[in-house]
Amino acid sequence: MVGKARWARGEVSWPSAKRYLRACDLGAREPESRMIKPMLTLVAMLSAASLSLFAAGVKKDFPAHWGEPPAIQTKDIRELPGGYGKGSGTLAKWIQQNLDQDSVGLKPLFDGKSLDAFEIKSGFATYELKDGVITGTTKAGSPNTFLCTKKHYGDFELKFEVKCDNQLNSGVQIRSSLKGDEHGGRVNGPQVEIEASGANGAEAGYLYAEAVSGWMTPDDKRKAHKHFRDGEWNQYRILAVGPRIQVWINGEQISDLVDEKIYESHPKGLIGLQVHGVGDKGPFSVSWKNLMIREIEK
Repeated sequence: MVGKARWARGEVSWPSAKRYLRACDLGAREPESRMIKPMLTLVAMLSAASLSLFAAGVKKDFPAHWGEPPAIQTKDIRELPGGYGKGSGTLAKWIQQNLDQDSVGLKPLFDGKSLDAFEIKSGFATYELKDGVITGTTKAGSPNTFLCTKKHYGDFELKFEVKCDNQLNSGVQIRSSLKGDEHGGRVNGPQVEIEASGANGAEAGYLYAEAVSGWMTPDDKRKAHKHFRDGEWNQYRILAVGPRIQVWINGEQISDLVDEKIYESHPKGLIGLQVHGVGDKGPFSVSWKNLMIREIEK
C-alpha cells in the first residue's frame, strides 16, 4: 500500500507506480497485487480527469523553470493569479508561490502614474499611459521612436509584458546611448526583438544592435519560432550581466549570447521602448505593462 499512497500524494511518479505494479505481478508482493492494481488504476483515472478538468480553465503555459504543477488538485475553482485564467485553489497557491519567488528583488521601472521618468527620442510616435499600461502608437512619416528611461542601467534583470499589433515590429533597447541631435538623438545599442509570430514563426527575443551593426544573434542561431503569442500579452525576461545577455519569452529561453564587442561600446545605458517606423502605413500600436527591474551589483 505504500506505493499507492506515495503516488496519490504526488511523491512518486505514475511510471514508478507502474514499475511497482509490475513487481507485484511478478510475484514479489502477490497477495497485495490483486487489490493494489485496481486501486492505483482508479486513482490514476480520477487524477487524470481532475487535471484535465482544472487545466481547461488555464489560459497560458506556465514558465518552464516552474516545473510541473501539482498532480492532485482540489475541486474549488477561482481566478488564478498572474492572468492564468481559472483553476483550483491548489493551483492558485502554486502559481502565487512561483510568482513571489520570481519577483524577489524586482522593483517597478517607473511609478505607474506618469511618464516623467522617460523621454521620447529619435522620432515622433506617441506614447500614452493608462491604468498602468504604456501604449506606443505609430505616426506617419516618423522614424523609429523610443520612450527612454532617464536613468541608465548596467547589469540587471528586466521583466515586462508586451502586446503588439501583428503588423508592427518593435523592441526594447538595453544599455543604449544617443548620438546626434535630431529628434533628441538617435538611440543606438542592443535591442531585444518584439515581433508577432505569424504563420511561419518569427524572430522575437533575438538580439539586434540598433543603429550599430545589425543582428547580434548569429544567422545560424536565429531560427524562426512561435513562442510569441500573437494578439496576447507576452512575458519577457531579460538578464544582462557583463557581456552575456539572456532572453526568455513566456518561460522559454530564446537567447543566450556573449558579445564582448557590444559590451565594450555599450556597457551601460538607457532602456527604451520602441515604436518602429512604418512609413505612411498604420496607425499600429504596441503596449507594455508590469515593467519590473532588479539591478545587479558586481
